[in-house]
Amino acid sequence: MKYNILFICSDQQRRDCLGYTGQYPVKTPNIDALAADGVDFSLAYTPNPICVPARRSMVCGRRPEHVGTLYNYDQGIPSIPFGPDNYSWSADLQKAGYKCGYIGAWHVSDRPATEFGYDDFIPTPAFAVRDTTKYENGFFGDPCDLPLDQSDTHRAADTAIELMKKYSGSPFQIRVNFQAPHLPCRPSEPFSSMYRDVKLWNAFDDDLIGKPYMQRQMVLNWNNADTPAETFRRTQSLYFGMISQTDDAIGRMLSYLDEAGLSENTVVIYTSDHGDMCGERRMLDKHYVMYESVTRVPLIIRMPGGARGTVGDPIINALDIVPTLLDICGLPKPDGLEGVSLYPYLTGGVPEKVREYALVTYNGQQFGLYTQRMITDGHIKYVWNCSDTDELYDLDSDPDELHNKINDEDCVGLVAKLRRDMTKQLCEADDYTMRSPWLRDTLYNGRKA
Repeated sequence: MKYNILFICSDQQRRDCLGYTGQYPVKTPNIDALAADGVDFSLAYTPNPICVPARRSMVCGRRPEHVGTLYNYDQGIPSIPFGPDNYSWSADLQKAGYKCGYIGAWHVSDRPATEFGYDDFIPTPAFAVRDTTKYENGFFGDPCDLPLDQSDTHRAADTAIELMKKYSGSPFQIRVNFQAPHLPCRPSEPFSSMYRDVKLWNAFDDDLIGKPYMQRQMVLNWNNADTPAETFRRTQSLYFGMISQTDDAIGRMLSYLDEAGLSENTVVIYTSDHGDMCGERRMLDKHYVMYESVTRVPLIIRMPGGARGTVGDPIINALDIVPTLLDICGLPKPDGLEGVSLYPYLTGGVPEKVREYALVTYNGQQFGLYTQRMITDGHIKYVWNCSDTDELYDLDSDPDELHNKINDEDCVGLVAKLRRDMTKQLCEADDYTMRSPWLRDTLYNGRKA
């Protein structure tokens, strides 16, 4: 039997803003149910907290830097084109007889998804209802005037259902890429008014003392130093509403699977490219930071008759999803994939530990080039900021990452070990920073001012 694949990807979805995590009061009953019925990988991280690098990795299963992807390709900085000569797991499924459809945000290449193994490519403008409202608050968001059924989230879900009907009788792989909850958030009713007077992020008042200079610069870049707390509270409320609206759209697709008798042979994956600061520490978007809010993402896989529960090994969602999907579909894995198959977790086996650390990279964006590398085992996080202050956080005692322990006297030995471990990780990953003996020496020996 060939399993169908329904691959759902949100845009800038923080893991801590899903109801079942219990961290913030966001209502996500459908995603909660999916997590309860499948395997929740609680320590999933993006390979790179930027849209294009993360999404290209989801296509080819390789680190962004290894396919020439350092940053988004629409911010004025030249970027290496990503063409269909690169590996695409969807093309393998297509060759194996799958009907493949891609819905929503592409953010992978200036070439269409149909050149990467998809029979149908339906980008957001093809199904979105034109909204002529002049919204006033820009990136901070506003309630949307469109009724829920005409919203992008629900039009995307309905488009996915139509593709499932179109592909009836064939195994299918459908990828649904919501542009939500990416700022600016503009949820429709009832979700635009669902959250009132929310408690601001735990780290909203971080004074950034002892943190990298670039973080204070980011507050200035967005002109947020004097933005009232109530403005951020409103944006956070709209972000919560957009998440709940997306969850409702996901519920539509899951209900159709049940009604059509497809749940029994359809694997459902839910994840995101990365998270969002959304006002935390007075920052917006996701650039120049390696906080959990940005790097840690949801990853849920529900396999018919498969295992249930939570897995706490550090993994990289975009890299590990590709070999996992190939194993689920019974297809060979090509050379060059850089992730680890999570298939044993889904079938109730006892797999070996995936990896010691999750490795996340960043290379800069519209406010300038800025090289960062991060490793974490879910308990301790070390961030190497090549041209700025490094960071060390104890995630067990300081989950909001308020205190940078990099210069604490009792952490000298730990920092030295983490720098050695990161050097080893980066060398094994053939990271371009390690091709420079100067950078390699700076990291390994901790030559920081």
